[in-house]
Amino acid sequence: MVGMKAQLLTATLLTAFSGALSAADPQLLNLVMPDAKVLAGVNVEQAKGTLFGQYVLNQLQTQDAQMQQLVTLTGFDPRRDVRELLVASDGTPGSKTGLALAKGTFDVAKITAAAALAGVATEVYSGFTILKDPKKQEAGIAFLDANTVAAGDIANVKGAIDRLKIPQPLPAAVAVKVNQWSNSQDAWGITTVPPASLAPTTGKPGTLSGPIVNAGQNVQAAAGGVKFGAQVVFSGEAQCDTAQNATTLGDVVKLLINLAQMQAGQDPTAAALIKSVSVTTSGNLVAISASLPEGVFQQMLAPHAHAKMGMGLQRKR
Repeated sequence: MVGMKAQLLTATLLTAFSGALSAADPQLLNLVMPDAKVLAGVNVEQAKGTLFGQYVLNQLQTQDAQMQQLVTLTGFDPRRDVRELLVASDGTPGSKTGLALAKGTFDVAKITAAAALAGVATEVYSGFTILKDPKKQEAGIAFLDANTVAAGDIANVKGAIDRLKIPQPLPAAVAVKVNQWSNSQDAWGITTVPPASLAPTTGKPGTLSGPIVNAGQNVQAAAGGVKFGAQVVFSGEAQCDTAQNATTLGDVVKLLINLAQMQAGQDPTAAALIKSVSVTTSGNLVAISASLPEGVFQQMLAPHAHAKMGMGLQRKR
């Protein structure tokens, strides 16, 4: 029973910190591994100030038993207590390593005591206690202070602790992209390596082909984000290897939009979203944007949220 409680507590904590920014917090950026290729962030505080952001946060399994037990044991509720979230990876295909960093309000003593009571494994590293996943002890979380937490595989958590004392800034080109997107978006993500390279290899002979796949394989880097408000605005860009390939990718995306318009049929919400999509090409960059009133977009998500809740209820039965 104790083992099950330990697994439940640690798994829920890890999910909370690695799963939901005016500009990304400089301290968090200094804790990221310097070879990070894929980064994403969420300005949770900003999201709370919009109706749509509140709706999204409320979908974090408000009736989930694990979430309820986490709140009961520790008083910590990620929907309320986390202000910023930053996740990073070195972009290795299929890798289970990575780092999640969060700013918020954490009752470290209460959370640590609850973990100890549940039998969670711990390791003291450089003066910080790492709470470990009790199954394989390959992942863990560490509170760097009352407002900062790091979670991920043990090596990356230890790396963040080391960088707390000796910061290692990201390469200038990566930092510029992070600041660009985190300044303008409430939730954002970037990859400085080809998106196609992030997919794990299947080991099977032969590769996918076709104009759509080929166009996507020419993308060398990409970024995207969401801005909450009365209008939910989605923005994205893809950097291709050549201007010609950027034009080709833009044409392919426009073709897909036209096909989607024909498939939308009598669905006014889907038709409105598709109609709002804008695709522009400049040099080797392809920019895409779309927007919908937050009330309309919330209606689009509602059926999926209800379906997910229904599946959860079926599993519990």
